Amino acid sequence: YIYIYIYIYIYKNVTRECFCVVECNDRHTTPEKFFMEACDDGAGDVLAIDRVSTEMSLAVRKDVPPSAVTRPICGIMGTIRLVAGMYLIVITKKRKVGDLLGHAVWKATDFDIISYKKTVLHLTDAQMQDNKAFLSMINSVLNADGFYFATDYDLAHTLQRLAHTSHEFHEMTLLERADQRFVWNGHLLREFIAQPELHKFVFPVVHGFIAMKSCCINGKIFDWNIISRRSCFRAGVRYYVRGIDSEGHAANFVETEQIVQYNGAKASFVQTRGSIPFYWSQRPNLKYKPKTQISKSINHLDGFQRHFDSQIITYGKQVILNLVNQKGSEKPLEQAFAKMVNRLGNGMIKYVAFDFHKECSRMRWHRLQILVDMVAEMQNEFGYFLVDSDGTVQLQQDGTFRSNCMDCLDRTNVIQSLLARRSLQSQLERMGVLHVGQRIEEQADFEKIYKNAWADNANACAKQYAGTGALKTDFTRTGRRTQWGLLMDGWNSMIRYYKNNFSDGFRQDSIDLFLGNYAVEEADMNTPLHEPKDWKFLTLPIIMVVAFSMCIICLLMAGDTWTETLAYVLFWGSASAVTAGVILFNGRDFVDAPKLVQKEKMD
Repeated sequence: YIYIYIYIYIYKNVTRECFCVVECNDRHTTPEKFFMEACDDGAGDVLAIDRVSTEMSLAVRKDVPPSAVTRPICGIMGTIRLVAGMYLIVITKKRKVGDLLGHAVWKATDFDIISYKKTVLHLTDAQMQDNKAFLSMINSVLNADGFYFATDYDLAHTLQRLAHTSHEFHEMTLLERADQRFVWNGHLLREFIAQPELHKFVFPVVHGFIAMKSCCINGKIFDWNIISRRSCFRAGVRYYVRGIDSEGHAANFVETEQIVQYNGAKASFVQTRGSIPFYWSQRPNLKYKPKTQISKSINHLDGFQRHFDSQIITYGKQVILNLVNQKGSEKPLEQAFAKMVNRLGNGMIKYVAFDFHKECSRMRWHRLQILVDMVAEMQNEFGYFLVDSDGTVQLQQDGTFRSNCMDCLDRTNVIQSLLARRSLQSQLERMGVLHVGQRIEEQADFEKIYKNAWADNANACAKQYAGTGALKTDFTRTGRRTQWGLLMDGWNSMIRYYKNNFSDGFRQDSIDLFLGNYAVEEADMNTPLHEPKDWKFLTLPIIMVVAFSMCIICLLMAGDTWTETLAYVLFWGSASAVTAGVILFNGRDFVDAPKLVQKEKMD
């Protein structure tokens, strides 16, 4: 029988933390199990997972076979059920990002998926293929950059939220007290959540971006951090997840916190981004920019109010920064957004529309200062969170800027970086890092760190939602728009077009499976993965390619007369163009659409 044993080495005064998987052969006739030792220092509890019944229970150290061979891992993501049965997902590699308030923060860089069962021979060929596809989906999400964790700190909450908690809250385990919006392995940990005595074996994992930098200005060393937490509610990819759901959760919702630590004092400034919060969609159809559709059959105001009620409860006053175009295809969304804010009539919400592309056209990026100046008074009113070296709260952040463009990526990140810099200017002055009259922009070394970190944040958020790095990062990194930046934006736009049309259905299915929006039944014979393609899917592209090829051949191999050649070229060229037109007209039949979640849920 094969045993797998997972344990943790705890070294006092050493920041290295390590888990190990141990495989061994033993002649005893005990059942096959996973063993996990509790991560509490000096604890003797061991978690045993029965690989046959899948039951979890506590055992003792002596139950672990002595002939163990170790393989190091770095943490446990959780468990998931696929066609072949249950799987244990573990973190096998990690990289230290930095320390936050004295707590190590790690980035998970590699994972392993371990089957409870030793073989899949009990499955049919079709089931094996389905199981392989589902494993590929899980690996697709795990390989998406941006999973972070801490073993002794709550990364899912802002500094201000943590400062306003009770003693009972701090007595809770990390898993119990984490903000569930940002716990990406919550579904994987459902078996652990149901048994509180097992919480010490696992920890919440957040998805997004974290940068931690040690900086120096005027000879004063301080820590500067960015933490972007991506919500797992209504999570997905660019064109398949827009707007909000019935609970008011917005697509691509990200909470970004900027933290400064100096001489025991700490300050925090929080902003949010999220899709325009009513019911709309923009399904891919082979066109470069698919048409947006605002639902006419749903009461938008109910979901809209739920969204902002939760935002006000969590963050206080809301200033909406809507950066979409105020003409063309984006105009109806801007008008509907403004109309809904007026209909809601909530004094805690202010709406600011700023046509980013119009104002910054012809490389006039200095005009972004217009928006910064426009909201400066509101930002001063909101303030930021500040705690002095004695642990006394000096200031509270009483509201947030909720920024959005169409994707809440490129334009949004530029604006957020400008507002964060303005807040940081005030924080560093108050902490005594900056002298009176000094500007952050004048500190060349720090300015380079600041711009690059915000550009990296843009790239991380964009890859997770749109599949490519962000656009306009040349401005974020250098403070100006460049010709090379425009070329890179064009390249990224082409990559986005391909992925959004031909691979995002698989990515959306992967996220839905990982987060539990779709549940696989063991030994399932009828998964949605086998939906047959329409005849047009294969026939029309072949006809178009053949017709286009014949057109080229006729041009290269001219006939006896030019009229004969022209006739052939016109015939095959027309056939190619007509077929291409039919394909574009039926564009939705040719894109890679999700298979696991019903269409109405995607809309």
